[in-house]
Amino acid sequence: MKGAGQPRVGLFATCLVDLFRPSVGFASVKLLQDAGCEVHVPVAQTCCGQPTYNTGDRADTREIAEQVIEAFEGFDFIVAPSGSCTAMLKKHYPGLFAGDPAWEGRVQRFSDKCFELISFLTDVMMVRDTGAELQAKVTYHDSCSGLRELGIREQPRKLLANVEGLELQEMQDSDVCCGFGGTFCVKYSDISNAIVTKKVGNVGASGAHLLLAGEVGCLMNMAGKLKRQGSDMEVRHVAEVLAGMTDQPPIAGGSK
Repeated sequence: MKGAGQPRVGLFATCLVDLFRPSVGFASVKLLQDAGCEVHVPVAQTCCGQPTYNTGDRADTREIAEQVIEAFEGFDFIVAPSGSCTAMLKKHYPGLFAGDPAWEGRVQRFSDKCFELISFLTDVMMVRDTGAELQAKVTYHDSCSGLRELGIREQPRKLLANVEGLELQEMQDSDVCCGFGGTFCVKYSDISNAIVTKKVGNVGASGAHLLLAGEVGCLMNMAGKLKRQGSDMEVRHVAEVLAGMTDQPPIAGGSK
C-alpha cells in the first residue's frame, strides 16, 4: 500500500482520547505519518454515536452518524485508535441506513474505509516495525469489540514483538471482558466490578509491569481498579508504546 502513493487518512480521535488521553491521539498521528500517510483531524468530528446506539436511541444515533460521515467521507481511509468506535463506524452504521436509497450506498462506501489503528498499520500499510524501544515486561488485554467484531488479536502482538527491549507476557484469559462495556459499567456496576476484579487479578499474575490495550475505555476501567487496589502496575494505550511516546504519566498515574 505504501508504494501506491500517500493515502489521505482522517483520524477519528474518539471522545475518550479527546477528553481523557490526548497523548493517544498524538501517538496515532505519529504512527500514521511514519507509515507514509497524510493525516487530517477534522474539527467537525463528534462522538461516533455508540452510547446512544447501545441505549436503543436509533434516531439520534443516525443524526450523529450523518454528521460523522459528512466530516470524513472525503478521505481515503478513516482510522480510529479504538476497536469499539471503529466497529460502530464499520459494522453498525450500515444498519442505521438500511432501506434508505439516498444514504445506503454512501454509508457502505464510508464504512468500507474505516479501520482500527493497529490493524490499519499492519494489514493495510504493511508496517512490521515502528522502530520503538522500551525496556519493559508487558501484558496485553484484547478488548471485546476489536477482537470479536473486527478480528484484531495478532496485529498488536506482531508490532510489539519488534519493539526493542520489550517482553510480552501473556495473561490468562486475555480475551475476556474487563467489565467496562461503555454504559454497561454504569447500569450494572456490581457485575462490572466483579468482572474487572477478576481481570486485574490475571493482569497481576502475568508478572508484567505494564498493561497495554487498544481501547482507552478498557484501560481506564482497569487502571482505576488497579489504583484502588494499590497496585504499581502502569497502564498505557498500545499506540503510545509503538510510537515511542511514553513520556506522559500512565493512565490513572497522576502527574510527574
